[in-house]
Amino acid sequence: MTKALEQLRAGDTLVVWKLDRLGRTVKNLIDFTEQLHQDGVGFRSLTDQIDTTTPAGRFFFNIMASLAQMEQELTIERTQAGLAAAREKGHLPGRKRIMTESKIASAIKLLEAGMTPPDVARDLGVSIATMYRWIPAHGRP
Repeated sequence: MTKALEQLRAGDTLVVWKLDRLGRTVKNLIDFTEQLHQDGVGFRSLTDQIDTTTPAGRFFFNIMASLAQMEQELTIERTQAGLAAAREKGHLPGRKRIMTESKIASAIKLLEAGMTPPDVARDLGVSIATMYRWIPAHGRP
């Protein structure tokens, strides 16, 4: 995209499908379109119906960019609140643990019985690294 931007000249118009494809923050979007405006290049967003070649279009662009950033920040806020609520209920985000308490206990018993770590890991259906992560070498019998 950078190479295409370098080829824009005064009087050209940069056309994008949607406003959020152009930048990640309102400041970034505004700075970018301001630079385009200074270079004499127009900007149009097809989905959002924004055309910054007019004063009304620039105003509408600023409003839409602010709303897009607010929506993004609200999504982050809701996600963090949801994760906090899940943690309060005892749910951990992410992938479920493969080494349950019973697997750890079984592994310790098998190791105490003289079984080799690779065999224990294979029997439990985990990698040796996973087994060592949960049963460090210094804590084994």
